[in-house]
Amino acid sequence: MSDAASDAANKGGELTVRVWRGAEVGAFATYLVPARANQTVLDVVTEIQRYHAPDLAYRFACRVGVCGSCAMTVNGVPRWTCRTHVSRVAKAGALTVEPLRNLPRIRDLACDMAPFFDKWKAAGGRFEGGATRADLPAAVDPASPKRRAADAGIECINCAVCHAACDVVAWDAEYLGPAALLRAWTLVNDERHLARRATLDRAMGPGGCASCHTQGSCMAHCPVGLSPTEGIAGLKRMSLAAMFLGDR
Repeated sequence: MSDAASDAANKGGELTVRVWRGAEVGAFATYLVPARANQTVLDVVTEIQRYHAPDLAYRFACRVGVCGSCAMTVNGVPRWTCRTHVSRVAKAGALTVEPLRNLPRIRDLACDMAPFFDKWKAAGGRFEGGATRADLPAAVDPASPKRRAADAGIECINCAVCHAACDVVAWDAEYLGPAALLRAWTLVNDERHLARRATLDRAMGPGGCASCHTQGSCMAHCPVGLSPTEGIAGLKRMSLAAMFLGDR
């Protein structure tokens, strides 16, 4: 008996796990995995790769909810698999694991992140500062309204969970997406960013903040509790003010 089978016998339970195999064209494969106390979905995927399918493609790095690279779709919901305990999501001892939605599938559970980062860049996501190493650090008041607005979204690590959760991204190829627009919101509120006007223009352009339907899926699914919806609403207010004031 293998170590996995022996453990399952000792614990007295198994999980039935359906895993996407293939690229855009593929099918689900079903695996039986021992049920263990406190196991995460990433533990289950690793178990399958270790004992059943050594060629299974998936991503992970930190395993502790810092990098976001292990994001997958679990029972239809985008999640960080390293912080998702099976006991919270398994339905009658069953799991279905797929790549993130709204991104091209490379193979198995690994998707192509390039379109996500292309939209992040298209939203003006690159910080442009004017200070040099010889300059003193900028004196930014941490209590100022703009700094607080920027701080509210600065913790985004680009895991693409919100991108996968967004229905507008699913049907509007031009839409920049919640992560890209949240990044734009942090930059237009950062007084050190020299291209604030250009970033706002990009956020106001085709596929920008006006395309958001304010459904809130991005906010509901963000693993660290950020609110792209709030940032996008802020961009809409800025856009409206810019148009009424003729500053566009």
